Amino acid sequence: MTGPPQPAPGWYPDPDGSEGMVRWWNGISWSDLATPAGPGVAVQSSPVLAPPAPAPAPLPAPAAQSAGNRTPWVVGISLLVLVAVVGAALFLGRSSDGTPAAETVVPTPVQPQPQPPADPTFPPGTVRIFDQAAGISYPFLGDGWYEWALWSQSETTSTAGQYFTTQELTPDGTTFISQCSSGPLAADFGWAGPASLATTLTAVADSVRSHYYPGPNERKVLREEDRTVDGHPARLYEFQLAWDVPGYDATGERAALLLIDVGRAAPALLYISIPNTHAELYGVIDRVLESVDVL
Repeated sequence: MTGPPQPAPGWYPDPDGSEGMVRWWNGISWSDLATPAGPGVAVQSSPVLAPPAPAPAPLPAPAAQSAGNRTPWVVGISLLVLVAVVGAALFLGRSSDGTPAAETVVPTPVQPQPQPPADPTFPPGTVRIFDQAAGISYPFLGDGWYEWALWSQSETTSTAGQYFTTQELTPDGTTFISQCSSGPLAADFGWAGPASLATTLTAVADSVRSHYYPGPNERKVLREEDRTVDGHPARLYEFQLAWDVPGYDATGERAALLLIDVGRAAPALLYISIPNTHAELYGVIDRVLESVDVL
């Protein structure tokens, strides 16, 4: 015998009940991390995934009675008398035109309320990461993410940010992570002011691809565009990598690189990467990109 069909994979309200948070249902189980609703997060609803209603309290068991106990007879007669009295009162309580003195009120069923639209920005009061060395700040993504305390990166002279582990040990003996990190751009990437944003960021993207991902891999550029961040010239390079390498949990990753001229000797580099084992978090990329401030 098979059970009821499971809801389709997708975003659903966080089963833990966190207001404004959603979690990914893969058709069998929930994702480890919850994320705020936002662009790219189409929230669905399903009665199957709703928290179960509390079970009604059990009725008290009737007291044991002896064979000669007269209490049930007394209670039965009392109930008959009470019903007769109430019936007579209702009959006499009718008005002269036949209108009942009391009416039965049927409660109106409560209609489910539509969910509010996804908020493209983080709510006021969201904790932020301040990278003083790079000269930018951006939102901390909350539960499940940890303050950066890992290795140095080849593309920046210092590293700040957040991450969580997606695979403890890969075939090459390293740890695979999802990250949202930043730092001042290192030398040797061709930075020569705002006019070099495009060529510099392309060189950075090639470096990231060769340093942090298994190969061979294929790259598909999703976005490559000029931007303005908090009034400062910037450049975005977003790409999708795919690979087929035994021993890796992920077979691909989406990454975004944002290079910002912050008016210092070195521009600020923001690097966001999410492997496809956690594709439910892809919507985080746009939300962070839209929330970067220059210090």
